Amino acid sequence: MLFKEAISKRIYELCEKNKITPNKLAELSAIAPSTLQDMLSLKVSNPSSYVIHQICKTLKISEKDFFDSDLFLEENIED
Repeated sequence: MLFKEAISKRIYELCEKNKITPNKLAELSAIAPSTLQDMLSLKVSNPSSYVIHQICKTLKISEKDFFDSDLFLEENIED
């Protein structure tokens, strides 16, 4: 899978785990809903580290925790 797909899947996982919708996550993170929706729908080729940071801050996890998923294993990511 592409890196942007892994990002999208991870955000969906974290929303499910925290029992919030992506729109609610955008609202709580002070991220424009359209920005988050573009990331989730794979319209963004290179997801912003700032947006990921805001998501982590909102969910009270570290960036390390965000990327600590099998989705990001080298063998799962295409170049």
